[in-house]
Amino acid sequence: MPGCCIVPPYILQSIALKGDKRQQAAAWATLTDSEQFRGGRRILTVLAPLASTATGTKRRTIYDARHGYALPGRLVRAERDPKSKDVAVNEAYDGSGATYDFFYRSFGRSSIDGRGFRLDSTVHYGVNYDNAFWNGRQMVYGDGDGEIFRRFTVALDVIGHELTHGLTQYEANLNYRDQPGALNESFSDVFGSLVKQFKRRQFSRDADWLIGEGLFLPGVQARGIRSMKEPGTAYDDPLLGKDPQPGHMRDYVRTIDDNGGVHINSGIPNRAFYQLATRLGGYAWEKAGRIWYLALCDKLRANSTFADAMNMTVRAAGELFGINSKEQKAAREAWAEVGL
Repeated sequence: MPGCCIVPPYILQSIALKGDKRQQAAAWATLTDSEQFRGGRRILTVLAPLASTATGTKRRTIYDARHGYALPGRLVRAERDPKSKDVAVNEAYDGSGATYDFFYRSFGRSSIDGRGFRLDSTVHYGVNYDNAFWNGRQMVYGDGDGEIFRRFTVALDVIGHELTHGLTQYEANLNYRDQPGALNESFSDVFGSLVKQFKRRQFSRDADWLIGEGLFLPGVQARGIRSMKEPGTAYDDPLLGKDPQPGHMRDYVRTIDDNGGVHINSGIPNRAFYQLATRLGGYAWEKAGRIWYLALCDKLRANSTFADAMNMTVRAAGELFGINSKEQKAAREAWAEVGL
């Protein structure tokens, strides 16, 4: 799944049309680079070899692109190295570690492949680059334009979101188009939010359920990139436009843009998860997260639809907590809330 980016193309397109010259240039450059990755046309320098380590062992490597586009860049911090003077390096290191810890402690999973996959990250990618992405082998973070976006390592849920694309790649491998693609994005939002909640030890009722909290600079009318609690309300800004996400199947968006609306329609399964988590209460990763994790790893397939996700999560709830348990009933009710 090369080119799974946290900022949807329609946000960047809006900035490219409405921003000042500097903002437009940054948005267009980000869009162009993202399209090259999606089409597999960029020629990368040789990445560090894929590697697995012993189960339960973190291995993080952070590289610096030094505002270039060749990956992975110069090695600047490895596992157990002291803190860097560069805050983005430390945020990438700590964020990938927090994501590793979440999956290992919650589900017994050793890294994104379940076998200790090394977590490589590159910071300072490009010039004023307004995105972060998983390219199929590693994490890549831009610094933002300094006017609309902060550096992308600042948001732990962004790091968790993008690394979950790697996990999905090893499990259901949901096709990145239409409903399977929207599910792909939604699972990344779900686990990105849970990484943040796990780190903060938040109950589901206390979480903000935002993706990209803190990513926008003051003056931008945005709480985040997406809201799982209230899809369509994350932002409404002259430069960004208005959040187009639906939270119910009656508002499902049929489009050829955004790979068939993968970032738009993900609001529907996102809201279903929020509904389940708040119905069950407590820590969202302990019950709702286990249900979603089992469905992603053992039940969904590359072409699974929203209806498949509903059926498989309800089945997973029954397997984990019992047929007609309160957890299974809550799963049915959560999907009914979004029209499924």
